[in-house]
Amino acid sequence: PLLASAHESSCIRLWSIQGNLMKELLPFSEHPSGPLTALCTDIFAKIILAGSKEGYIIRWNMASFLEDPRNRKNTIKEELCCRAHATEVVDLFIEEEKNVVVTASIDGSVRLWHAMTGYYFGYFGQARKFELSDTSRLILPSDVNNFPAIIKEESKHLEKKKVEYPLVLDRDK
Repeated sequence: PLLASAHESSCIRLWSIQGNLMKELLPFSEHPSGPLTALCTDIFAKIILAGSKEGYIIRWNMASFLEDPRNRKNTIKEELCCRAHATEVVDLFIEEEKNVVVTASIDGSVRLWHAMTGYYFGYFGQARKFELSDTSRLILPSDVNNFPAIIKEESKHLEKKKVEYPLVLDRDK
């Protein structure tokens, strides 16, 4: 078993039950996700989803990592990053039988997304029925203009480097 924690620095930390840090995940996509505000997994904890203060949802696949966490070749791969709301995501969950993700935001909206592609199905309270079988037409909510980013290549995160920028007053300049 693992414990997962989401942080203001946009990272997810995976911990052993003994309290040892096993892995730190940072978003790889081009859009900065901002502080993470919601976290969930599928029933087998092979997929982890995070929601952010900026309205993004990010999906990681942890299947190979869970097989043998000590093997450095078994990585956690970020697979999807999409803008779900214009404001903070406060809750999300994955409904595996229908393959959908449900997100809620501080703006009061609750939306449905395709779990694998990030395609938008609609929002709760809309006049039309949800059409969960049609993922061919790519539509977006009215307040979101970024299409989902499906990340196909291996993510190669840069190591955090400690850089100091001391403030020095140069009177000659």
